Amino acid sequence: MLQVDSINTFYGKAQILFDLSLEVDQGEVVALLGRNGAGKSTTFKSIIGMVTPQSGCITFNGKEIHRLPPHKSCVLGLGYVPEDRRIFSRLTILENLEVGKQPVRRGRVPWTPERLFELFPNLGEKPDQYGGNLSGGEQQMLTIARTLMGNPPMIILDEPSEGLAPVIVELLAKTIGKLKVEGVSVLLAEHNWNFAKTVCHRAYIVQQGRICHESEIGELSRETYEKYLAI
Repeated sequence: MLQVDSINTFYGKAQILFDLSLEVDQGEVVALLGRNGAGKSTTFKSIIGMVTPQSGCITFNGKEIHRLPPHKSCVLGLGYVPEDRRIFSRLTILENLEVGKQPVRRGRVPWTPERLFELFPNLGEKPDQYGGNLSGGEQQMLTIARTLMGNPPMIILDEPSEGLAPVIVELLAKTIGKLKVEGVSVLLAEHNWNFAKTVCHRAYIVQQGRICHESEIGELSRETYEKYLAI
């Protein structure tokens, strides 16, 4: 579904990503693991179109997207949940969801507020509450729910468990499990090793802008974790 092939991304004259490649198949949950500053967010910004790689190619469902702006990648069905959430604090939960609404995609059961409130019961209890009055965990849920309103076949989650209480992280893991059942592909950046093990099929590790390891999540050894991810 998603193919990132040897991209090189710069901020000004500083190169951040070096010949970085990864792929995500339909219905697969893949983790991009790495320490802070390793290049995870830049990888996602390159995929979604917030930063344009100087070389390499990115294809989504067979279409090249590495030169497209973010809104066109979104229209093609690539959802993006940024690390800083970016909800509309002065809009209600329902109004935030309406902002993300897109036409139904062929072959997919459309996401509606009612379906999303089943997925996120906390939001369903207060649909008229303003986004700015929600807890951090609820804002994360709302951002994911708003992205799903676009009916994307794939979503990208940037550090979804960052700063959340353990009970919310557990709920988030269950949510990703339900997305697997729905056939939604997921690419997520994480430094929470236990969370990644719970939800993912495969993992890539990025270090200093380069992919240094790739394996099934269950095959990622303690030695590899200590080498590339331990603080």
